Amino acid sequence: MTVAGAEVVGVYPDRIKIAVSDITVLSEGDPLKVGSYLRVFDSASCSIIAIIENFSIELKPAPSSSTGAPEYQRVYILEAVPLGFIDADGNFERGGGSIAIPPKSVAVASRSEVQKVYEGIPEGKSFLFARLARERHVDVPVDGDKFFNRHLAIVGSTGSGKSHAMARVIQTAIGMRDTRHGEYRLNNTHIVIFDIHSEYRTAFPDANCLSVEDLTLPYWMLNSEELQDLLIESREEQSHNQVAVLKRAVTDSRRSHFTGDDALRSRIHYDSPIYFDIEDILTAARDKNEEMIEGSRGKKQGSLHGKLDNFITRLENRCHDRRLDFLMGERAKRTTLEKTLRQFTGYTKDESSNVTVIDLSGVPFEVLSITVSLISRLLFDYAYYFKKTHPEMRTETPLLVVYEEAHKYVPKGGPAKYNAARTAIERIAKEGRKYGITAAIVSQRPSEISETIFSQCSNFLAMRLTNPEDQNYVKRLIPDSLGPLTESLPMLSSGEALLLGDAAVMPSLVLLEEASPVPSSSDVQYLQEWVRPWHDVLFQPIIEDWER
Repeated sequence: MTVAGAEVVGVYPDRIKIAVSDITVLSEGDPLKVGSYLRVFDSASCSIIAIIENFSIELKPAPSSSTGAPEYQRVYILEAVPLGFIDADGNFERGGGSIAIPPKSVAVASRSEVQKVYEGIPEGKSFLFARLARERHVDVPVDGDKFFNRHLAIVGSTGSGKSHAMARVIQTAIGMRDTRHGEYRLNNTHIVIFDIHSEYRTAFPDANCLSVEDLTLPYWMLNSEELQDLLIESREEQSHNQVAVLKRAVTDSRRSHFTGDDALRSRIHYDSPIYFDIEDILTAARDKNEEMIEGSRGKKQGSLHGKLDNFITRLENRCHDRRLDFLMGERAKRTTLEKTLRQFTGYTKDESSNVTVIDLSGVPFEVLSITVSLISRLLFDYAYYFKKTHPEMRTETPLLVVYEEAHKYVPKGGPAKYNAARTAIERIAKEGRKYGITAAIVSQRPSEISETIFSQCSNFLAMRLTNPEDQNYVKRLIPDSLGPLTESLPMLSSGEALLLGDAAVMPSLVLLEEASPVPSSSDVQYLQEWVRPWHDVLFQPIIEDWER
């Protein structure tokens, strides 16, 4: 419906200016607000759909009253950003279209007209998890293939709803069913979540959940860089000698435990994915530290005699640290590569699962980066060899790997101890798409994440961000014409987000439905707890768990 008293008074490359004398008539009684959609047209055959960016009020002189006192009337000046146009057949297309100047009429876009903006995704590819934040009756689907195979980032300050958003996306994915083949309990979704704060177990009660008590990660699969991060202190004076002893001892141990033929044994090297015994390394280090060699006047101390004390102490501490049983204990020695891969990909012996939650909350911080690095590298290699060995060279079990709080183990320009994790995740970011493994980066500080990783993300959900550096990072991702959308970043409500990227029809402010069930990421209710009567604590179970 066109509205008398609403007319276009300015047309610019990136916006339209509209003067409205009676705002209630234009809005038909409903509140009109920033973010509402308008239809601007010259005829019934062509119209522009635009979104209100801002408005102002101007006071203009009205005809003089009988008293002679000056009077003024309010004129609302709306500025709207054109999104695209609806053609004669009712199809929406991005861009300005061919509309006569000046446009003749303005009206509030109908629900069906706004929904057309977000249609057009090819059949079978539509993936829906959000609605428009300001027009909640309008669904905002994305192209599911582009959303998951081109890397995803969810960013937002603490309390903005990142974990709920990630959980909602995953719950939607694993809840999909292929109606052509009937209902079944599991679909072919394969998702691995690095859960640093033990939040996702409640959101996925049927998931394959791995805590430090359940996780088995073989130390003998660590590569050279990871081994040195774990066992060598790079700043020590004797670190270069420690590395030399470690390399020789690991290589010798791998060869001694290899059961294949001699020709293959001779090709085993420091980084070969072959079992070695950590006790062999400790024995070799002790022998070198106590070595006596023949001299011109009898026995004398070897070149490293007494210089490996710190190395040996560190090795002993790592071997005896019960917190590292998942990595250095007996079960890590006995496991196989197949068992290790099965626990991460959901193909467990008892029951398969769409989602694997790796609970890192119990992993000591000093080995957190190494743990993430090794698992990421194993998943990438699994995807690589799956494609290589598949007869049709297809990837039939694509993986999504979720890195919660990613800034903690892949910081931009961080210390050397993060190099292994950074290298492993950057490899997934740069090459993973070819082999069916993609990353979802979840972080409250996007400006502190490795730029190589974020530059490979093609889709973003930007939630409330209060840090100016993080806001500027997001602003660089969207077109200048839609730049004002980012001005709302510091004021977004929990669950609201800017949806950006290749999979989205256009950058949009959306609202995600709450995950069900929800992750356990709610803040502690201090006041409610503090006003309760005094609560006694049983310290003994806490201490026993602490000292295990």
